[in-house]
Amino acid sequence: MAERQLNHYSVFAFTEEYWEQDREERREFLTRMVEEARELGERVYTYTIFPARPEVDFMLWSAVIAEQPEVASQFFLRYAKVTAGWREFVRPVNTLWGFTRPSIYAPGKSEQELSPFDESRRPYLIVYPFVKTAEWYLMSKDARQGMMNEHIKVGRQYPQITQLLLYSFGLQDQEFVVVYEADDLAQFSDLVNALRATQARVYTLRDTPIYTALYQPAEQFIETWG
Repeated sequence: MAERQLNHYSVFAFTEEYWEQDREERREFLTRMVEEARELGERVYTYTIFPARPEVDFMLWSAVIAEQPEVASQFFLRYAKVTAGWREFVRPVNTLWGFTRPSIYAPGKSEQELSPFDESRRPYLIVYPFVKTAEWYLMSKDARQGMMNEHIKVGRQYPQITQLLLYSFGLQDQEFVVVYEADDLAQFSDLVNALRATQARVYTLRDTPIYTALYQPAEQFIETWG
């Protein structure tokens, strides 16, 4: 990636106050929320999660170019200000975010690289935090590279699935945020199943909660939840 990005995934649940409104009032709020959400980043996308998970309803994916240090603070303050007006009707449940940077295991641009600045979105987005064990980092670079080569080889067998890896060391509870876009959830599950059999899996400490989301442009999103 030529430029450092900050990508932010926020999952929300609708409140009881939201559901107590009539349909017209719900749609009015959703229309306003979606319009205001466009201010959150240079790219903002709406996703439905429920019923893939029971405790959340939807997700917002926001992305900004973050070459300058002040971009992060500007993004967070803007996000807090915009979403403050939604709190009666939506409750934030979790956030996952991080920065892009070049991979030390697979230098150069990959054809399977996922970008929020692409012109179109695929139907499914899968997002989860990821933490490696301490033993992983105590191994030599060559030992880690060998295991990652196997991991990368498996991933390349599924060229239609794209990936975005975010680094969040010291910024959130996880070290990475792993993001995939796919056209077929069953096929994505096959990929994950294949990756479970690689040696690098031994050094995974945590990779939950997993959010499986359905991309919905604004009009579809409002129709679903209004």
